[in-house]
Order: sequence, then structure tokens, then C-alpha cells
Amino acid sequence: MTNASLPRRLGAMLYDGILIFAVVFAASIPIVAIRGDVFEPYDLGYRAIVLGIAYLFYVTFWHRYGRTLGMQSWGIRIETPEQGQPTIGQCSIRYLVALVSWAPLGLGYLWQLFDKDGLSWHDRASGTRLRHYPKD
Repeated sequence: MTNASLPRRLGAMLYDGILIFAVVFAASIPIVAIRGDVFEPYDLGYRAIVLGIAYLFYVTFWHRYGRTLGMQSWGIRIETPEQGQPTIGQCSIRYLVALVSWAPLGLGYLWQLFDKDGLSWHDRASGTRLRHYPKD
């Protein structure tokens, strides 16, 4: 087992992004039906709903199963340095710092290429890491 590489992480994020898009699309249907007017996807309330859905998706999967569906496809598991299951607090910090990691052109993710332990900003901030478990 080794730390998950950047391409492996990005592959898992792509898979999870497709899943979250589908969930957000389904959640948007009642919002459009209730509002009954022109739907503004850049509305602050709608953005909060989207971020909330993504938060629930990631934190639930990370805390409960140690991986999202995309991470499972790529053989990645989130764990503490002692190979334990992360707490809800650690998962929440990881999610919030991961959002910040995208802001400066993805520097928080690219950081793992220069970090002595191969960790990203959100790995460091949350006290977790992504490990690659190759299939036997």
C-alpha cells in the first residue's frame, strides 16, 4: 500500500463528480417545480444546497465506508496515519480544505507532488491520507 497518486485521485474525483452531478440534478427538479420561475443556477441559496449535497456525499462515505464509489473504483481508501477510520470532524475538515485547495488553480492538490510525504493540503489539515490498495 502506498499513498494514492495525483492521477489516481483525479480519476476518483471524476467518477464522484459524475455521481454528484446526477444527485444535484435530481435534487434540482423539486427546486425548479417549487419556484416556478426562471431558475438561476448561480443563486446563493442554490449554491449552498449543492455544497451541502456534496458535503453529505463525501463526509458520509468517507466516515462510514472509508471511500466513495469513485475511490473504490480506483482502489483508494481514506485513513488516519495509524490506518484507522477518520472521524466526522476529520472528514468535515478534509472537505472544507479540499474546496480551498481548488481555489488557487488546484495548488492544494498539486502540493502532493512537492510534499515530502506526498500529501495534499486537505490531507495535512485533516490528519488523513489517501492510500492505494492494489487489487490482488
